[in-house]
Amino acid sequence: MREFNSLNDYLFLKLMGEKGSEVQCLAFINAVLESKSLKPITFIKILECKTFTAEILGEKTCILDVRAETGENEKANIEVQLRDLGNMERRSLFYWGREYTKGIEKGENYKDLPRIITINIVNFDNIKLDDYHTCFHLREKDNKDYILTDVLEIHFINMKKFRQLDTKDMKNRALDRWLTYLDVDTPYEAVEELVKMDGAIRKANERLEFVTKDKDFLRNYHLREMAMSDITSGIDTALEKGRNEGRIEGRIEGRNEGRIEGRNEGRIEGLNNGLVRGRDEVLELLDKGWTLEEIKRKFKI
Repeated sequence: MREFNSLNDYLFLKLMGEKGSEVQCLAFINAVLESKSLKPITFIKILECKTFTAEILGEKTCILDVRAETGENEKANIEVQLRDLGNMERRSLFYWGREYTKGIEKGENYKDLPRIITINIVNFDNIKLDDYHTCFHLREKDNKDYILTDVLEIHFINMKKFRQLDTKDMKNRALDRWLTYLDVDTPYEAVEELVKMDGAIRKANERLEFVTKDKDFLRNYHLREMAMSDITSGIDTALEKGRNEGRIEGRIEGRNEGRIEGRNEGRIEGLNNGLVRGRDEVLELLDKGWTLEEIKRKFKI
């Protein structure tokens, strides 16, 4: 297995979402558009707006998305979400709407509202279709070819379904090349072939080799890995403690209301306490140079 997971959303942001990453970011977006026979874009400007702190990176529900704008009143937004936190479709619409409404100030013309291309890379089955890549627009119910407006375009790329494909067309499908490169299970030998085959992937790989040599990056990467894997010390224990306290209090009350209230209050209090204690201890170990595997063994995960 490769040492670093390029679909860790923090690493993905470092590869695609910082100034200097325009070549690979543009190539990836166009690979997604090409997969659905959509018009490619020719220019992007990456929008950086994140200040990284331990609190941000340790919070498993935060959004570390790649944001860019084109020269044609368009914006692109890429999010990696490998765990199913529920309501992915509605969340995607919410973030699309927030980005869409940023495009106009009070008193400006509605025609100035931008087209937003949203790309979600997921690792779970939220779309009940066989395709690993799906794309959604606003279409008329009985006339499927008629699109109300092109300002809404939402893509879902399912890594789980992609891995299950019997064959992948590396030669003719740029998206197949990109997803194979980004998949942590792809062997080094296959990565080397992709780097030789695709110049934009080579740029991304050079960027990966550069950022992974930085001590601060390594600390943040491992912290993000732990947050997304729920291995921060005390989380699972706190949740179980909260459930148990809730059951006990519910039994004492003898009513459904008491059981529900007790369970929820116990879970929230236990989770918060566990998160605080666990995050502090994990940060201390990371600062001492502990690796992810060593921390996993310490907490018997």
